[in-house]
Order: sequence, then C-alpha cells, then structure tokens
Amino acid sequence: MNIVIIGAGYAGVLTAKKLAKKFKKGTNVHITIIDKSPFHTMLTELHEVAAGRVEEESIRLSLKRIFAGRRVNVVQDTAESIDFEQQIVKGKSKDYSYDYLVIATGSKTAFYDVPGAKENAYTLWSYQDAVKLKERINQCFREAAVETDPKRKKELLSFCIVGAGFTGTELVAEMGEYFPILCEKYEINPMYVDLFIIDALSRVIPSLPEKLSAKIEKRLRKMNITLMLNQKVSAIGEDYIEIIQSDKKIRKTANTTVWVAGIEGSDLSATAADSLESFGRGRIQTDAYLRSVADEKVFVVGDNIGYIVPGESAPVPQMVENCEASAKTASNNIYTAITGKGKMKEYNPKFHGVMVSLGGRYGVARVGTPKFMVNLPSFFAMFCKHLINIVYFVQVLGWNKVFSYLKHEFFTIRNKRSFVGGHLSNRTPSFLLIPLRLWLGAVWLYEGIMKIVQGWFASPQLEGFFNGANAWFDSIINGGASSGATSGATAAAQSAATGVSEAAGTVLLNFNFLVIFRVMFVSGAELAKSKIDNFALKFDMPLMNWFINNVVTASEPMQMFMQGFIIIAEILIGLSMISGLLVTPSAAFSLVLQVMFLFTTGLYLSSFWMIFAAVALLFGGGQILGLDYYFIPALKKTWKKLPFVRRLYIYND
Repeated sequence: MNIVIIGAGYAGVLTAKKLAKKFKKGTNVHITIIDKSPFHTMLTELHEVAAGRVEEESIRLSLKRIFAGRRVNVVQDTAESIDFEQQIVKGKSKDYSYDYLVIATGSKTAFYDVPGAKENAYTLWSYQDAVKLKERINQCFREAAVETDPKRKKELLSFCIVGAGFTGTELVAEMGEYFPILCEKYEINPMYVDLFIIDALSRVIPSLPEKLSAKIEKRLRKMNITLMLNQKVSAIGEDYIEIIQSDKKIRKTANTTVWVAGIEGSDLSATAADSLESFGRGRIQTDAYLRSVADEKVFVVGDNIGYIVPGESAPVPQMVENCEASAKTASNNIYTAITGKGKMKEYNPKFHGVMVSLGGRYGVARVGTPKFMVNLPSFFAMFCKHLINIVYFVQVLGWNKVFSYLKHEFFTIRNKRSFVGGHLSNRTPSFLLIPLRLWLGAVWLYEGIMKIVQGWFASPQLEGFFNGANAWFDSIINGGASSGATSGATAAAQSAATGVSEAAGTVLLNFNFLVIFRVMFVSGAELAKSKIDNFALKFDMPLMNWFINNVVTASEPMQMFMQGFIIIAEILIGLSMISGLLVTPSAAFSLVLQVMFLFTTGLYLSSFWMIFAAVALLFGGGQILGLDYYFIPALKKTWKKLPFVRRLYIYND
C-alpha cells in the first residue's frame, strides 16, 4: 500500500508525520513525500531573512532530519504531472505509483496579468526568493554608498512593495526597520531612501478590523514608509512602477519592486484541478473529508483545498492553521480508509486568529475563538507569535529546531531587533568565563577532598550531617542558640555539626506553603552583626525528609554508598570544570547537587555564587581553552547518528 504526498510545505510535512505515527507498525504501508527541495521552508518567516533580521538557515529545516527514524521515504524530485487513472505521479526523475495520493503543493505568486510584473518584480514566496531579495537590498545600498550623483543615489534606494496584505505589510515593516541600520553601516543619509507600499484597497490587511489596520498604518508611517492606498498598479518596469490615480497613469521611480499582491494554487494543483474538479484559482474541489469529489483516492490539504465549511460563506483560508488542521483530518481519514478502523472525520476547522509582525519589535494580533476574538497589545502579540512558532517546531523537529529558533530570534539577535530588545542577546566574550569555570572546579574539588579528609569514606556521617543542619535551623527559628558560620557548598550543615555558640540568630522568613514545602531564611547572628556568610536558606519538604529518613539514612551501607556518590560527584565535577571536558553536563549536575543541598541541609548565601556560575557555564563553557573544544564536535557527530537520537530530535546542531 503506497501513500504518496506531493509537497513538503506545512501541510505536506505534518500529514506525513501524522501518517507515519499512525502506521508505525504497519509494515505493508509505505509513505513517500516528494519535493523539489531537500528542506522544508518556514514561509511565514521569509521577510525576516529578506530584511536581514535572521540568518538564512533559520527558516530552513532538513527533510531528512524531520523524518529521521520514521517510515517516510523522502524523495527530492519535481512532480510534473499526475495520471489519476493509472494512479501514477510523474516526476522529472522517475514515476511514483500510489494507492492514496495527498496533494500538498501549496501556492504560487499571482500576477493578475499586470504587464511587466512577472518579468521585473521580485517575489517573496520561497526560500530562494528571500535570499535573492536580501542580496538585492544589500547590493542597492552598496552601490548607493559610492554613488556621487544625488539623483542616482536616490533612484538606487527606491523600493516599492506591491500588496498590503499580510506578506507585504510584514515585509515593508521589516525593511523599514532594517534600512536605518544599513544607512548607518554604509554611511548614507536616510533622506535618500524612498520606501513605499501600494495597494488598490483602502487600508492595509483589510481582513483585520479597521482599528487594527489603522494601528498598523500608524506604525508604518512612523517608520518613514509611504502608504499609497486606493491606487492600482498598471505596469512595472525595470526601474519604475506605473499606477493609476484619478484615471491618469503616473510613473514613479522604483529601482526594486517586490510583488506580494496575492497567491493562487501551484501549477500542479491547477493542472490536477482541471483533471478532477476545479474550485477556481488553482484549488481542487473536495468533499467534507478532504477527498477530491472526483477521486476518493486523492486527498487535498493546505492551500490546495477548495472547500466551504457548512455555515461559512468563504472557502477555508490559505493560512498555516488551515495546513495544520487539514493535515490532522486527512491523515485520520486516510488511515480509516486503509485499515477500516475508526470513522471518517469531516473537516470543520476552528481558526484562532492571526498575528502580524511589524519588524522584530512591534506587532499586532487578533486571537481567540471564532465567536470571541481579542486584540493583543504589541508585546503580547509578538510573544504569541513566537510561542506559536515554537509549538509548530516541537511538532516538526523537536528540541533541535526550538533551540535553533531561540538562538536566531533572541540569543544572537543584533541591533535590538526583538520584542525584548537586545536583552537576551549574547555580548560577553566566552573566554571571560574561563576564570569562573576554573574557580568553580577548584571549589568542587576542594569540597570532595575535604570530605575524604573528614572521614566520609571511613564511617557513616550523613545522619549527623542532616540532623545537625535541621537542629541548627530549628534552634534559630525556635529561639534557641545558633552555631557559627563557615563557608562551602553545605556550610549550614557543617556549621551545625561543629557545635553551638551563644550568639542569637535571626529569623527573616519562616513560611509554610500548605503541606508541600516550608521556606526558612535565617541568619546565624543578630541582624545588625550579620555578614553574607551568616544568612542561610532552606526549603523543607516532608516528602524529601521521608526519603532521607527511610532511604538515605535507613542503613549504614546506604549512607556509605551515598557519601561515596557525593564525594565522587564533587571531585568529577571539579576535574571536569578545570579540564574543560563535558562542562555542560557537569554544570547541570552541579545545579542538581546545589538544589539537593538546598532541600536537605540548606545553603549559605555565600555559596549561592556556585549556582549562578553553573548557570553561566551551561552552554559551551568548556569550548574555550578546554577539552570540549575537541570532544564536543566529535561527540555531536557520533551522537546524532544514533537512530533513537535522530527519531527523538534530542541533539543540537
């Protein structure tokens, strides 16, 4: 049984993944996904690449990695036609027979027969489009930087966006944010830049409420973008655009024109629609189960669906949420058709709104349920946009892509082009962490060695260790005497075990949260005489206390085992930090030990630096003058080849 999916866009990829999950034990079912590119492209993020906010690889997801460890055959080929009678997809390289076919070929730019549009305008509907436009923008600024003729300089920096829908609005805003950066880079007076957007309609993104459209227009004007609405484009030349104003044709200089005025079904979808039953504009007429009304072996998903949900007046929109919802319905119905299990489900999507980014720092959103929509303030609109992207990445490529996305959008973002500004972007050179790493390693090594000196390998000491810490906190909280303070990772326990002094302690916080845990924050001295190493914090949990009393200290052999474990762990962490080998897992385990001490013996504030140091060293701390410089690349190369690692996406490139 062969299932062939044409197109690796949003709908195609998700359909293939869902089918692979449903048929993971069905050895007689073979799933093939065909696309001309070896990668899946995040079409909704193209404007970020075109205007230089993120790098090109951030919007590109390898199909082989997406389907690694899954029973999906990834084929790089161009599907040229479909023989529905013989059930064969004819590719440029070979033919592919199918029992069930999924058409997910997406859309293409629609030029509406405007003279010169296809020949002279740039588009933004593919990865290649984004890269090409980015290069064009930078080329214009480079040439303008050395141009001495003011008129020619201004011509070079004239940019026109045709189409004020979602794509056009996001692109022009991204360019409006990017151009001042380029002006500074190339030492160009911003007065030479002419950036404008044209649309025949009266407002930007007319599918949004007028209030939000007005908000967007206000933001665009603030970015020095000229809005030319209610104006129809009649022709496009190499360096101009012709528009109709009051029945008169006016020619305006536009050295770079980007056409984003609409989309229609792909060529293959349109051809297939002619053979089956067309819905118009390249869409294929489907029934409620997303099958072609002319062929029940053909399912249609994403932008290619021609279907009006009962009760609605317009066909399902060509948007990402439609791709996700249709993939779920189609995969369920294909599984039911093949196995006879379950029931066919009708396609009845519930759309939850839209988000529009106006550069990296500002956005608008209208989200909610079909019957109740709310407008979000800019910060929450951008937060929502990134969250939705992350949810999608979890479905497609798991942790690997989520981390990559966070890196490109926040951790390495430049020029503060993020809705949180540049606050999360890395700026401190990694080599400055070397002294911190060495010192943290030395302290852990010292802690482990001192426990050996104190006889932790010779006799059980954990019971006294834990009980001494409890007695120390209780003596202060209950108004008794306290011990003196020492430094170290478990200073509260050490000082408690050494003896009791006459100095009165101070209770700063003693809070019980139901019966789950208790927070105790105390000083081992009078508040006026307290120093940083007098203050101690402990989280007391009944469950943890039960575990210590009934498992850890229940017998001498268990105590000796746990003592040996702690000593070896502390020494290994120390050696790891000093040598720079496996620093990331060592930093993570250092945090685990610190948290364990916090819940058992308590920690002095003077030891909290070890927690913060471990956090600082979590990522890449050993790859500067450390053995991780050599070891981690080799480990990554071997690790990500393991089948279960590739299947679960538990690796990071």
